[in-house]
Amino acid sequence: MSKQVIILGAGYAGLRALHELQKGAADLKITLVDRNAYHYEATDLHEVAAGTQTKDKISYPISDVVKASCTTFIQGTVDKIDPDNQTVLLEDGQVLTYDYLVVALGFVSESFGIPGVEEYALQMVDVATAEQIHQHIEEQMKTYKETKDPELLKIVVCGAGFTGIELLGAFVEGRKHFAELAGVEPAAIELYCVEAVTRLLPMFSEKLADYGIQRLEKWGVKFLTGKPIKEIKPDTVVYQEDKETGAVTELKAKTIIWTTGVSGSRVVGASGFEAKRGRVMVNPDLTAPAHENVYIVGDCSAVMDMASNRPYPTTAQISLKMGEQAGRNIKAQLKGKATEPFTFHSLGSVCSIGNTHAFGEVGKTEVKGYPASFIKKAIMDRSLLETGGVKEVMAKGRFDFYH
Repeated sequence: MSKQVIILGAGYAGLRALHELQKGAADLKITLVDRNAYHYEATDLHEVAAGTQTKDKISYPISDVVKASCTTFIQGTVDKIDPDNQTVLLEDGQVLTYDYLVVALGFVSESFGIPGVEEYALQMVDVATAEQIHQHIEEQMKTYKETKDPELLKIVVCGAGFTGIELLGAFVEGRKHFAELAGVEPAAIELYCVEAVTRLLPMFSEKLADYGIQRLEKWGVKFLTGKPIKEIKPDTVVYQEDKETGAVTELKAKTIIWTTGVSGSRVVGASGFEAKRGRVMVNPDLTAPAHENVYIVGDCSAVMDMASNRPYPTTAQISLKMGEQAGRNIKAQLKGKATEPFTFHSLGSVCSIGNTHAFGEVGKTEVKGYPASFIKKAIMDRSLLETGGVKEVMAKGRFDFYH
């Protein structure tokens, strides 16, 4: 009798697990569940938010990668997992039963309990919210043409992590378009970044991180570092100006975007898994504690890096590897073989600041400027290949290496 495998989430980890399981899956019946009918490259959301890429360029139909002979795709939203009874409940009431489960439900924005974030700041967690940011900014620019309110020209990014920096770079790229809508010079579009710490981008050397920040500053981005955000009010970011006195300052702007951090899907904790910020500290083979048939991967998973004694940061690169390993381990279990522990060796990381400029590390080599941008696009194409295959690379790949 065929074994039932359910994959929850069609992001990097989920689709990579699907590809691995669909290879030689004669004894498997796979069900893939996702709330969208399409997969999107989450690492490209900042470009959609800035309007430098369309949503169609960074997404493709999930049906393109589903083998109907062994896989059924259900478009639905997961409500809860019952690992003891091996069932998954969807919001529409459907109950799915599994022998093996891959939880790859992705991330949600993390407010850290700061008042007003969910009410008054724009989130960037999926294609829809990225599009909302772009539409919102365009509306502010058009309104400025009528009212001349200077706050309409201000864009504040809360958080100077990897996502925030890439978003700021994309806004620099899109500033000319915004200025045309507002009827002003590009320099009139004010870009701010508010961040609690002073040492930015700790995944890079201090020299390399400074290079990226200084480039953005040269292009007009104003960084307010060492300024913890205390509250978001309507059209206002309230941040601590002085640590000693606790004095706060207000920054007024009509566009406030929250990128300070993410947590794993809330479904994980609601389903009884022991989670911190939506992430489960999994066993070495990526299974959930006490559930050897449940694999938790991607943004919902915490895997210890023995070298640093800290969990690996969640990236597309590690999510792809985790999905692949989960698929292999399930196939090993089906054959009565032992699972293998997950191992990860980073190939490096590159941060884009616009379409033709980036910085980062490839292996142990630091790269900057246009060469780094070339490498970044090659990395994006490789990721697309691993989730969508050759067809999607040819249709959606980044081949604009020279401009």
